[in-house]
Amino acid sequence: MEQITTIGLDIAKHVFQLHGIDAAGNVGLKRRLRRSEVLTFFAKLPPALVGMEACATSHYWARELTALGHSVKLMPPHYVKPYVKRQKNDMADAAAICEAVTRPSMRFVPMKSEEQQAVLMLHRSRELLVRQHTMLVNALRAHLAEFGIVMKQGKAGAAAVASFIEDGEASCLSSAVREALLPLVEQLRQIAARIARLEGSIVAWHRRNPTSLRLASVPGIGPITASAIVATITDARLFSSGRHLAAWLGLVPRQNSSGGKERLGGITKKGDGYIRKLLVIGANAVLRFARKGSPNSTRWASSLLMRKPHKVAAVALANKMARISWALLARNEAFRPTA
Repeated sequence: MEQITTIGLDIAKHVFQLHGIDAAGNVGLKRRLRRSEVLTFFAKLPPALVGMEACATSHYWARELTALGHSVKLMPPHYVKPYVKRQKNDMADAAAICEAVTRPSMRFVPMKSEEQQAVLMLHRSRELLVRQHTMLVNALRAHLAEFGIVMKQGKAGAAAVASFIEDGEASCLSSAVREALLPLVEQLRQIAARIARLEGSIVAWHRRNPTSLRLASVPGIGPITASAIVATITDARLFSSGRHLAAWLGLVPRQNSSGGKERLGGITKKGDGYIRKLLVIGANAVLRFARKGSPNSTRWASSLLMRKPHKVAAVALANKMARISWALLARNEAFRPTA
């Protein structure tokens, strides 16, 4: 049997499927492995090209197999799916991965380091707590509205709701209502404290990273957005231009063109939705300053706001921020504001 040169590895929680071929393309390996057997098996194999889908735990296995001397390439799952021949099963998936990794037009996902994954975990945990915080605030406001008490929205409104419920003497709530709502208020304060601690850890990492500091000099990009971009985009040079990065983030129009006619719709919303959301939020902040005539806003944003609706201008500005981020990352340059 010829030496195996390319392996498609379909990873899972417990059972892994392998599909290997030699240099001539002949199938020489079909095997199922338990999770505990994977590293032992690959340690005995000569160095080979290993393809995997970029999904849960894939970056961990990529680091481990790379340490054993193999060349590992990660691919987006939706790019691998067209290579599945017929039925959907582990063997067909492994064969499709093995074939897809050898295609010259295939796009690959760079392997993330442990530090990058740790920073992204801070972001994900913070995002989860923010959603829980919003749920609790909405629940408290809805419960108070049942008694004709309507509080204002926003961060100040959340603090007012909590103070109103905790102040038993000043509030007109019965003891049963306060007993039902006080646990929610306590949980709300605990979550707010945890969010603050996570944000402190993110900002501390941002201040230690020179690349993240350079990104934060762009108007509309703060420590949260800058650290998320740096931790997610391992190598910006994999994108041929800033436009490709913006398209990867889903900040370009969706096309339904045919017969030489261009039909453009709303944005595609593909790629990393978390970074896209942060960029749009930052763009909205810049446009608020532009609407007020603040000198901190850019002239381009101010002129765009005069011609386009606010939300359209926000997405356009987010697209431009993504392109600027690519330039700073790919060329290792500092941000130069327009005079």
